Amino acid sequence: MIQSANLGFPRIGARRELKKAVEAYWKSDLSAEALEQTARNLRAHHWQAQQKAGIDIVPSNDFSFYDQMLDITAMLGAVPARFGHSGGPVGLDTYFAMARGTDDAPAMEMTKWFDTNYHFIVPELTDGMRFALSSAKPVDEFIEAKRLGIATRPVLIGPVTWLSLAKARGADLDPLDFLHAILPLYAQVLDGLGAAGAEWVQIDEPVLALDLSAKQKTALQVAYAALAEAGPRIMLASYFGALGDNAALAMALPVAGVHIDLVRAPEQLDTLLPLARDKVLSLGLIDGRNVWRTDLSRKLAQAKPALAALGPDRIQIAPSCSLLHVPVDLAQEEALDDELKSWLAFAVQKLGETQALARAMGEGRAAVATRMAASDKASAARRASARIHDAAVLARADAITPADLKRQRPYPERRKAQAARLNLPPFPTTTIGSFSQTAEVRKARAAHRRGALDAAAYDTFLKEETRACIAEQEALGLDMLVHGEFERNDMVEYFGEHLAGFAFTKFGWVQSYGSRCVKPPLIYGDVSRPAPMTVDWSEPPRVYRRVKHSKDEPYDEAEIHPRLSVRTA
Repeated sequence: MIQSANLGFPRIGARRELKKAVEAYWKSDLSAEALEQTARNLRAHHWQAQQKAGIDIVPSNDFSFYDQMLDITAMLGAVPARFGHSGGPVGLDTYFAMARGTDDAPAMEMTKWFDTNYHFIVPELTDGMRFALSSAKPVDEFIEAKRLGIATRPVLIGPVTWLSLAKARGADLDPLDFLHAILPLYAQVLDGLGAAGAEWVQIDEPVLALDLSAKQKTALQVAYAALAEAGPRIMLASYFGALGDNAALAMALPVAGVHIDLVRAPEQLDTLLPLARDKVLSLGLIDGRNVWRTDLSRKLAQAKPALAALGPDRIQIAPSCSLLHVPVDLAQEEALDDELKSWLAFAVQKLGETQALARAMGEGRAAVATRMAASDKASAARRASARIHDAAVLARADAITPADLKRQRPYPERRKAQAARLNLPPFPTTTIGSFSQTAEVRKARAAHRRGALDAAAYDTFLKEETRACIAEQEALGLDMLVHGEFERNDMVEYFGEHLAGFAFTKFGWVQSYGSRCVKPPLIYGDVSRPAPMTVDWSEPPRVYRRVKHSKDEPYDEAEIHPRLSVRTA
């Protein structure tokens, strides 16, 4: 039987419930017990949503209060000395202190998780650091789901990825040298999961998609030789790219299954099928990193060779990676037009696609005929839509010549002209560009959105705020002034709303780091600028000299205007 599987679900909640609860806890407006209850409610809701969608293999331990890498750091007791942890379980306050810092201890470093917009907390390793199992979170959450009647597959960041992304503090220290110290703790966790009833565990090693050193390759072999002897069967998950030169290594490791990314690297399937031997192969066919609906017919054709080679009992159908990187549920987006909405799929919808594709492979497309027909219709409509392909944009792009990419005047001439026009001192003072969105500005914006303040009155209010902002800078004696950007609630959203080819959601939030969520615009087609975006906001301050604005128009050689001293947003 072909199974449907999920690698991870967004943890923030459909209405950012986790963000709000965590930030309330930080402000001491919510107790630890209430925060934990919010977390339990979210986990239960997410597990049940996946079960309801028909997913056969539901993940656990994909939830985190802040970051899954930090969770492993806490699990291993790898707390830097400056946080004063004296051993034993790592509590919430120590956990958050590592991520956010305290008055006396700087936060641990944060950086991007591979090439995504998610950020993780970088582990710190020091000479002589002692590790001890300091969190039972993976086992606790497995048991929590089990009590709800849901058998899950726990998820762990693998030891080689955790070490490869860590930083060693000290000369001649290599993070991989700590492998033998942490492997017994991983084995202890796997034993605990096995004792609790887990049949499988998913261990994520996304470093398998990178160019690995000889030492990393050896570390993978050593690690999985040890972990294969402990607890449940292992599904080794790679994602964010092809296994490439690591294919033979990954497929030879003593694990029961391997997950592969067939969205970023569809071509690798032909290479990996002969190497699969007796392994279960998890096919990452549904895009876990983007919001577009899947062309199920195309994916079904792509997966057919695996069915012929392995048979139904050794295939799982899954997203390419954790759904952490997409918004939660498209059903909330009532303001999106029907055409655009028909092209989209958020996490909940991707679960349905995963389940449908698994059934189509195992039972034939007739078993999910309605869903397959809807997918075919949406895919064809999107390909043919004039909203996607704008003939005017294509014509302008085709008309670009090499001469258009060159400045008409060399830099020394432009600098001299601007210096003469602006008359700035050698080291002018300025600010970055945006001023604080005051309570009055927020109140006016809210009134405008609900219709209590008409467009003309709102525009007048914003221009008065702009004039006051510039006057204050003049009074302070700043040299290069800014207009304050009071017209913008969010920089990206403001410009996106003034461009064709962009759309915005109301609940399309994804986690960037910790409690920080972002709502990226949707770029659904060729982009064009129907009208100027900042020119109107240049008018109020024109009585002032030396005002810089965000740029929205090509450089005009005929007029050296203050607006051309810009920062690009």
